[in-house]
Amino acid sequence: MNNLSKQISPTHDRPIRIIQFGEGNFLRAFVDWIVQHMNDNGSFNGNVAVVQPLEFGRVNELAVQDGLYTLVLNGIDGGKVVDSHEIINVLSQFNNPYSDYSSFIELAKIDSLRFVVSNSTEAGIVYHDEDFNSGKTPESFPGKVLAMLKSRYDAFDGAADKGLIFFPCELIDDNGSKLKEVVLKLANNYKFDPKFIGWLETANRFCNTLVDRIVPGYPRNEAAAYQEAWGYTDNSIVKAEIFHLWVIEADESVSREFPANAAGLNVKFVADHHPYKERKVKILNGAHTCMVPVAYLAGFDTVRESIEDPTIREFVLSFLDNEVLPTIDLPKDEIALFTQSVLERFANPFVRHELMSISLNSMTKYKTRILPSVIQLDQQGKFASHAWFSLAALIVFYRGKRNEETIDLKDDEVWMSYWKSQWTAIESKKVSVHEVVYDFLNKTDHWESSVPAKKEVVDFVSTAVEAILNSSVTEAMTTCLTGN
Repeated sequence: MNNLSKQISPTHDRPIRIIQFGEGNFLRAFVDWIVQHMNDNGSFNGNVAVVQPLEFGRVNELAVQDGLYTLVLNGIDGGKVVDSHEIINVLSQFNNPYSDYSSFIELAKIDSLRFVVSNSTEAGIVYHDEDFNSGKTPESFPGKVLAMLKSRYDAFDGAADKGLIFFPCELIDDNGSKLKEVVLKLANNYKFDPKFIGWLETANRFCNTLVDRIVPGYPRNEAAAYQEAWGYTDNSIVKAEIFHLWVIEADESVSREFPANAAGLNVKFVADHHPYKERKVKILNGAHTCMVPVAYLAGFDTVRESIEDPTIREFVLSFLDNEVLPTIDLPKDEIALFTQSVLERFANPFVRHELMSISLNSMTKYKTRILPSVIQLDQQGKFASHAWFSLAALIVFYRGKRNEETIDLKDDEVWMSYWKSQWTAIESKKVSVHEVVYDFLNKTDHWESSVPAKKEVVDFVSTAVEAILNSSVTEAMTTCLTGN
């Protein structure tokens, strides 16, 4: 079979309108797919120049295939199983700034350029001391951005309409604001021209964003079968779920220039992205964290098999309906649609999502993903029984045993040591379950809230732990949550 190239599928000579820092699976399965659909819709007409953010990457592999690659989308959409694929053809320039810095600087001078997207990982948007006079590419992502913007400023004599719009996709709080802060700090610390700094600050827009799509990446186990069916070889296949959401904190002027929502895509331009982040963390991540110890102790290993079990599904639904959704300040119809999409994603037959992978650092995850809802519910005078039962199951989970099987616990060493000593003390009858639960829930330095230490919470969680130990997690669920 021939390798995928423009001899097999056509490329398109569109103007470069986007520079993309990152050639990895997520950006290709998310941003580039969105650009593809805007182009196909006739609302955008733009291609992407890909910049390799690290010294070692794969822009050359993309260039060999003329920027073409196949995106496989699998999942459940509106209750229907979807298994589709399409060739993405929006990548048309490729640069490794570590081997060709001058070409990287030239990209900034492209007249049609308007947008910058990035995914430099959570550790990418940080301040590093840089050498901007060596003629070599800066090491950090913000350093590269500063060098690029200076080149553009000089090329267009500081024209206000030649500033760029940034859509960072890094999974950190307020990613656009943080990127702007670091770039400005670099510019000021290295005493760049004040006029340029003024242009950097006023002519460019750094938008906070929230991205959501599960991208398993290269389908190693299925690649040969896919390629046989398609009749060509593709070394850059990427696989993703159907669901996608991009929330961009920007006004209508940005949405007119980047009309992804008009192309029928789930891209929202909003005044404040924080409620959407809260929705994702509380519903998607919160449901994951709440479900994991209960489902795992019940004998399940994956998200899909857990959510397909009627008992676990009802537990998760009750948690969401009664203890999470009432705490989110968004339109009810939006929340309902998102919740339904989450349940469909959990049941995706094409993704094997291991419960143990979600269980990593569960002590912190419970605090950040579930406790905020619990506290808000407490302020409403309501008791979060499902959330507290999940915490009881988590305590038993940290015992490190599922029947005769050892659980491969992974958390900060402080918690690993704590639970090892606590469970040793319980099993040697040196302390009671109630004493351990009391100690744990009174760790205010961890919880940063007095709610977990309330007597009704300590008593409920202690009773639930005892019930799980004396019977099973499913029997305990019935006893503790229904009183039967």
